[in-house]
Amino acid sequence: MTDEGIQFFLCPTQIKKKQQEVVGFLEANKIDFQQMDIAGDEDNRKWMRENVPGEKKPQNGIPLPPQIFNEERYCGDFESFFSAKEENIIYSFLGLAPPPGTKETEKSDAKEEKSDAVEEKSEATEEKSEATEEKSEDTEEKSEATEEKSEAVEETETHTEDKADEGAPEEAQSDQAPSEDQQENKEEHAVTGEEEEKQEEGEGNEEVEEQEES
Repeated sequence: MTDEGIQFFLCPTQIKKKQQEVVGFLEANKIDFQQMDIAGDEDNRKWMRENVPGEKKPQNGIPLPPQIFNEERYCGDFESFFSAKEENIIYSFLGLAPPPGTKETEKSDAKEEKSDAVEEKSEATEEKSEATEEKSEDTEEKSEATEEKSEAVEETETHTEDKADEGAPEEAQSDQAPSEDQQENKEEHAVTGEEEEKQEEGEGNEEVEEQEES
């Protein structure tokens, strides 16, 4: 069993039309391949049956040719081959690089360009997201600074109010308590009033005495 290139398992007595179609396509597109006969070679038949994936095997478990491999990598059966050819992805199906100028190459280039565009868009979105995040951080810092300023103003107002409250009792006390000069004047006025009363009483007594003598 060889491990080189495309291996094409065939059975000369069965499904000849499908086998010939696969061979004709490979030859027309100058794709190197080897035909592995399973009719006269038991080892080839055993290897093919063992290496076809279970989901690709029929209900009886015996896959029929044509079965296509790229070395030990399973490509598919005739139905898969035909679908890949119709969709212009036959080289991808065979695990080969498409030659320049083919529709598959153009399709691959378009897909790559689309992938690049998606990647660029993703990068632009990421940059926009980072810019938005930076703007959000700046706004948050500005908000914190404004809050600190507000707290400082509030503390200043509180300090001013406390100071005003401390000065108010002193002023009230000053208004309620008379000054020393006012107290002295009040006392002098009281003394003077008493002397005047005494003087008036003395003059009244003198008048009474004069009337009695007369």
